[in-house]
Amino acid sequence: MTTTPLVPADPVSEEFGAQLDRIRAEIIAARGAEDARYIRTVVAAQRGLEAGGRLALGVSLFPPAWAAGTALLSLAKILENMELGHNILHGQWDWMGDPAIHSATWEWDFPTPAEAWKHTHNHLHHTWTNVVDLDRDLGYVVFRMSADQRWLPRHAVQPLYNLVLAPLFEWGIALYDLEPDAVVAGRKPWRSLVTDLTTLAAKATRQLAKDYVLFPLLAGPSALPCLLGNATANTVRNLWSHTIIFCGHFPGDVRTFTEESVEGETRGEWYLRQVQGSANIEGSRLFHVLSGNLGHQIEHHAFPDLPSNRYAEIAPRVRELCEKYGIPYVTGPLWRQYGSTWGRILRFALPR
Repeated sequence: MTTTPLVPADPVSEEFGAQLDRIRAEIIAARGAEDARYIRTVVAAQRGLEAGGRLALGVSLFPPAWAAGTALLSLAKILENMELGHNILHGQWDWMGDPAIHSATWEWDFPTPAEAWKHTHNHLHHTWTNVVDLDRDLGYVVFRMSADQRWLPRHAVQPLYNLVLAPLFEWGIALYDLEPDAVVAGRKPWRSLVTDLTTLAAKATRQLAKDYVLFPLLAGPSALPCLLGNATANTVRNLWSHTIIFCGHFPGDVRTFTEESVEGETRGEWYLRQVQGSANIEGSRLFHVLSGNLGHQIEHHAFPDLPSNRYAEIAPRVRELCEKYGIPYVTGPLWRQYGSTWGRILRFALPR
């Protein structure tokens, strides 16, 4: 897929942007007790699932306990990563003023430190969504996802390293957030890399110790199955988050943009780029909760700091506006988006 100019014309884009600003203002004005109750319910559910999973894995010499504990812990890790960690770190719940659910204090169950992720994701990716050479998330430096990205011999095997990345996604993101490419290019000082690497090492050590030392030791005779259950839960979480994130950003109909096309970009044009540079995934209410409501990726990119539970309410209005103004709105079931994403990975593995 080549990079494309923003469409439609500027006057229409500004009208479109004004409509989205109106939706945003309405949701901000309506935030309240129901939203707070939602996120606190999810926090309580996540903690209950984790406690149940840890307890069951503590006696996981018995196979039914291992299966139950691994399933509960997998769900807990998915919820913590997707609906809690990702969205809390976006500042979606800062308006509550609750220090326990705040972007400045939350540290998630993930190797990469929260501050490093907020820099690469919130500040870089969400500002420069799908702009070649500005959005590092466009292929995460290692993938070629646009014809305007220069083909290198390593891209020929990108389908293979996508298979490797999926079960190890948390570690791939941790290394990516160090921005080693920016250091090589001279955009980031080596001293900053050393500082970030030290912070990552400390966080990763705590994560590894928790899942692969502390809880297995507490399990006593069930230490080995407990360790395997923890590893399985982390792998399940990695596979799920990789799938949701890739399917929300890289299906074939998602557009990419040049640096020139965003020069002097207006608010309305920024909205257009967010909508055209994202894809939705259709599913049930449970699916959306487990995906961190990132099945509504278009709405998330348009309104990254609005409460995630509001995206389902916003989505039909955004889609209706897109239809009104002739703006592409990429959406489909998970199987279709997954196949389309793999098609893009395979297509751009070849030089053209």
